[in-house]
Amino acid sequence: MAGEYSEYNYVAADTIDVSELEPLDPETKKIMKGEFRTGIKLTLFYYVFILSIPILNWFAEGFMFSRMWGGMTYSWFLTSVVAMAMAFIIAFIHTALYEKRLKNNQSDHSGTSSNKRSAV
Repeated sequence: MAGEYSEYNYVAADTIDVSELEPLDPETKKIMKGEFRTGIKLTLFYYVFILSIPILNWFAEGFMFSRMWGGMTYSWFLTSVVAMAMAFIIAFIHTALYEKRLKNNQSDHSGTSSNKRSAV
Protein backbone atom coordinates (compact mmCIF):
# COMPACT_ATOMS: atom_id res chain seq x y z
CA MET A 1 0.00 0.00 0.00
CA ALA A 2 2.62 2.57 1.03
CA GLY A 3 4.92 1.26 -1.71
CA GLU A 4 2.46 2.50 -4.33
CA TYR A 5 3.38 6.14 -3.75
CA SER A 6 6.02 7.36 -6.16
CA GLU A 7 6.55 10.81 -4.60
CA TYR A 8 9.28 9.49 -2.32
CA ASN A 9 11.46 6.45 -1.98
CA TYR A 10 9.61 3.98 0.20
CA VAL A 11 11.67 2.23 2.82
CA ALA A 12 10.10 -0.81 4.42
CA ALA A 13 9.93 -0.76 8.20
CA ASP A 14 12.43 -3.02 9.87
CA THR A 15 14.01 -3.50 13.25
CA ILE A 16 17.00 -1.44 14.32
CA ASP A 17 19.97 -2.93 16.08
CA VAL A 18 20.91 -0.45 18.78
CA SER A 19 24.54 -1.56 18.76
CA GLU A 20 24.86 -0.35 15.15
CA LEU A 21 23.81 3.23 15.98
CA GLU A 22 26.42 5.96 16.16
CA PRO A 23 27.13 7.34 19.65
CA LEU A 24 25.53 10.65 20.53
CA ASP A 25 27.56 13.79 20.30
CA PRO A 26 28.38 15.40 23.69
CA GLU A 27 25.94 18.29 23.20
CA THR A 28 22.97 15.99 22.51
CA LYS A 29 23.99 13.72 25.36
CA LYS A 30 24.08 16.70 27.74
CA ILE A 31 20.64 17.91 26.59
CA MET A 32 19.12 14.43 26.94
CA LYS A 33 20.54 13.98 30.46
CA GLY A 34 19.12 17.36 31.49
CA GLU A 35 15.72 16.49 30.04
CA PHE A 36 15.74 13.12 31.78
CA ARG A 37 16.64 14.66 35.16
CA THR A 38 13.92 17.30 34.82
CA GLY A 39 11.34 14.72 33.76
CA ILE A 40 12.18 12.38 36.64
CA LYS A 41 11.97 15.17 39.25
CA LEU A 42 8.64 16.46 37.97
CA THR A 43 7.24 12.93 37.64
CA LEU A 44 8.22 12.07 41.21
CA PHE A 45 6.66 15.29 42.48
CA TYR A 46 3.38 14.46 40.70
CA TYR A 47 3.39 10.84 41.87
CA VAL A 48 3.97 11.86 45.48
CA PHE A 49 0.98 14.19 45.22
CA ILE A 50 -1.27 11.59 43.58
CA LEU A 51 -0.25 8.85 46.01
CA SER A 52 -0.76 11.15 48.99
CA ILE A 53 -4.48 11.43 48.24
CA PRO A 54 -5.34 7.81 49.21
CA ILE A 55 -3.11 8.18 52.28
CA LEU A 56 -4.98 11.35 53.26
CA ASN A 57 -8.28 9.56 52.58
CA TRP A 58 -7.22 6.88 55.05
CA PHE A 59 -5.76 9.03 57.81
CA ALA A 60 -7.77 12.28 57.45
CA GLU A 61 -11.08 10.76 56.46
CA GLY A 62 -13.17 13.39 58.25
CA PHE A 63 -11.55 16.26 56.34
CA MET A 64 -11.10 14.60 52.94
CA PHE A 65 -14.74 13.51 52.69
CA SER A 66 -16.27 16.73 54.01
CA ARG A 67 -18.20 18.79 51.46
CA MET A 68 -16.76 21.93 49.86
CA TRP A 69 -19.39 23.34 47.51
CA GLY A 70 -21.95 21.68 45.31
CA GLY A 71 -21.40 18.38 47.06
CA MET A 72 -17.75 18.09 45.96
CA THR A 73 -15.47 16.63 48.61
CA TYR A 74 -11.88 17.71 49.21
CA SER A 75 -10.74 14.32 48.00
CA TRP A 76 -12.44 14.76 44.62
CA PHE A 77 -11.26 18.35 44.40
CA LEU A 78 -7.62 17.32 44.91
CA THR A 79 -7.96 14.37 42.55
CA SER A 80 -9.63 16.23 39.72
CA VAL A 81 -9.10 19.98 39.79
CA VAL A 82 -5.76 20.29 41.57
CA ALA A 83 -4.22 17.30 39.77
CA MET A 84 -5.21 18.75 36.38
CA ALA A 85 -3.83 22.16 37.32
CA MET A 86 -0.61 20.47 38.46
CA ALA A 87 -0.33 18.71 35.10
CA PHE A 88 -0.49 22.05 33.30
CA ILE A 89 1.96 23.66 35.73
CA ILE A 90 4.39 20.74 35.36
CA ALA A 91 4.17 21.01 31.57
CA PHE A 92 4.84 24.75 31.81
CA ILE A 93 7.83 24.23 34.13
CA HIS A 94 9.27 21.52 31.89
CA THR A 95 8.89 23.71 28.79
CA ALA A 96 10.37 26.76 30.53
CA LEU A 97 13.38 24.78 31.78
CA TYR A 98 13.91 23.28 28.32
CA GLU A 99 13.81 26.72 26.68
CA LYS A 100 16.24 28.05 29.30
CA ARG A 101 18.64 25.15 28.66
CA LEU A 102 18.29 25.63 24.91
CA LYS A 103 19.00 29.37 25.20
CA ASN A 104 22.05 28.74 27.41
CA ASN A 105 23.28 26.09 25.00
CA GLN A 106 22.91 28.43 22.02
CA SER A 107 24.65 31.28 23.83
CA ASP A 108 27.52 28.93 24.73
CA HIS A 109 27.96 28.03 21.07
CA SER A 110 27.73 31.61 19.84
CA GLY A 111 30.31 32.69 22.40
CA THR A 112 32.77 29.99 21.37
CA SER A 113 32.30 30.70 17.69
CA SER A 114 32.91 34.44 18.18
CA ASN A 115 36.07 33.66 20.16
CA LYS A 116 37.29 31.44 17.33
CA ARG A 117 36.67 34.21 14.81
CA SER A 118 38.51 36.83 16.84
CA ALA A 119 41.48 34.51 17.36
CA VAL A 120 41.91 34.01 13.62
